[in-house]
Amino acid sequence: MGIITWLVLGALAGWIASIIMGKNASMGAFANIIVGIIGAFIGGGIASFWGGGKVTGFNLYSILISVLGACVLIWIVGKIKK
Repeated sequence: MGIITWLVLGALAGWIASIIMGKNASMGAFANIIVGIIGAFIGGGIASFWGGGKVTGFNLYSILISVLGACVLIWIVGKIKK
């Protein structure tokens, strides 16, 4: 995947995860992109552990995996900040 695809996928996944986790008001566009990209790596690791595939491109499966990973990341950061 190219850098533009990573940025778009990261922004979309981070934004969806921030809405799901109730953090949308406190996160900006840059934070959504970073959380989405890191979430893609976390989600890919979780999916690989369960026997699923990795984030391979801009498709529905990759978005769902990235959102899952981004939600996990937001939850972990929330627990650390407490």
